[in-house]
Parts: sequence; structure tokens; C-alpha cells
Amino acid sequence: MRTSTQAAPRQSPWRGLARRPARPWARRVEPYLFLSPTVLLMLVLMLVPIVMVIGYSLMDRVIMTKDSRYAGLVNYVDVLTNPVFWTAVRNTTFFTGVSVVAHLVLGMGFALLLNSPLLGNATKAIFRVIYILPWLFTVAIIAVLWRLLLNPNGVVNHLLQGAGLVDEKVEWLASTSTALYAVTFVNIWSGYPFYMMSLLAGLQGIPRDLYEAAVVDGAGGWQRFAHVTLPQLRPIIVSIAMLDVIFTTQQFALIWMTTGGGPINVTEMLSTFTYKLAFSKYDFATASASAVIIFGFSMVLAFFYVRHQKARD
Repeated sequence: MRTSTQAAPRQSPWRGLARRPARPWARRVEPYLFLSPTVLLMLVLMLVPIVMVIGYSLMDRVIMTKDSRYAGLVNYVDVLTNPVFWTAVRNTTFFTGVSVVAHLVLGMGFALLLNSPLLGNATKAIFRVIYILPWLFTVAIIAVLWRLLLNPNGVVNHLLQGAGLVDEKVEWLASTSTALYAVTFVNIWSGYPFYMMSLLAGLQGIPRDLYEAAVVDGAGGWQRFAHVTLPQLRPIIVSIAMLDVIFTTQQFALIWMTTGGGPINVTEMLSTFTYKLAFSKYDFATASASAVIIFGFSMVLAFFYVRHQKARD
């Protein structure tokens, strides 16, 4: 009698390991391992320089000499008692305040125009390209472009003289009476597309039902804007305004490449003031103290921005 035996299926030696549950400690550590490269990069590129600058601000004769010594808060006192510092504070406040308000007004106006049903799609596309052009240029190109346009022999003076608005050529970037207004205008021109695109995206996300309900209730155009559009855009407006304040207060390249903080400190900003202390006077300790003061102000703005974002979420 012949009997047949059926061989049992061969099991993989890794089968049991695949079903073994992960250890609790490994599951807790795994996310931190994924984050460790980014955290390490942030520590090296951000936290370490910040700590070093704070340390320099408390020392005297740093970097340039080897006999540096602890100076306490002397450098902070030197910065806060420097009249040029307070001139820079006033100029930065004016430059930032006017720029942010103008960015909001222009951005809102152009966003409403591009969102209007009165314009065709082709017309909107053309206007959108024209309005966003300033945002495509780098700061260096913007500075060189407007230095040429605002030159005494430039296009701006030629057009104004042709229209009879000015009798003689104006030194827009070299005159103490016009330099601050000129660089503020250039910053407004280069920055409004950020508001325009953000607000346009917000306008296109507002439900049409809200406007239809407002029309049924008898609301006019201004009432629809005040009671429907603005409340819906308020979170976006607050967010981009806070970001714009942070970016504008730290504006350096545009000022440095147009006026350099002059003439006679008329366009001196906190950024150019700190830069001159470090790389013109080689007073790195006082420059570090000024940088720490600016950093503290930026952290206050960042705190309110993050707090607003959490409340919005």
C-alpha cells in the first residue's frame, strides 16, 4: 500500500519579524529622528549666530582685537543715546507705516478690479501681468531702475517739466526734502503685488451666496464691501499686514542701493544704521547691540503674528 505525504509549506524566516509590533520607545523616537536634520540645521544657521551676536553685544572690542572684555550693557546705552539711532527709528516708522497702508490700499483696489465681472477674461489676464511685474524684479534691478528714472536727467523730471509741474530738475534721491518720500514710493511700487495677489485669492474664495443675500436685503455696493467683503478678508489683511511690517522694518538692500541712508541721515533706517556701525566704523560690539534691539522688536511682531494665526486656526 502506497502512502503519500504532503510537505508542509515552507515559512519565511522573516515572517515572524514582520508581524512583531514596534517597540513603544522606537515609535516615540522615530518622529524626532526625521526632524533631527532640520533641527540641527536650524541650530547651526540660526540659534548659534543669535547667541553669538547677543554675546558680542555684551563685550567690548570684539572680532577686530583679541583683548575683548565684558562690558555689560554699555553698548546698549551707546545705541539708545545715539541721536542717529532715533533718527533711524523715526525714518523706519514713517517708511514702514506709509508703505504698509499704501500697499493695502493699492493691493485692495487692484484686487477688486481684477475680480470685477465688468472686465473680460482677456483684459483681466493682461492687467494681471502688468500689475504683478514689480514683484518679478529683484531688489537690485528695482534700485538701478528707479535711480535712472529719478535722475535729474531722467524720465520722471522730463515728464514733470513737460507737464509744467516743476520748473527745474529735482534731485529726488539726493535732496533732503524728497529722498525719504522717493524711497518710500519705490518700496510701495515694488511691494503692492504681494497684497494684490493675496487679496485677490481671498476675494475669489468668498461665497457668492453672501453677496446675493446682501442684495436681497437691499445692500448697496459700499454696504456689501463693508459688511461682506471686509469681514471675510479681515484674517488675510491682518496676516499680510503683520508680515509686511516685519519685512519692511528690515528693508536694507533697497535703501542701501538707492541712497545709502543719506543725504545727511534723511533716509537712515535701522538696518543701514546697524550695517554702518559694523562695516564702516568696525564697531561690531555696538552693532551687535543694535542688532539685538532690532531682533527684540521683530520677535514682538512675530509673537503677535503667531498668536493671530493660532486664533485664526
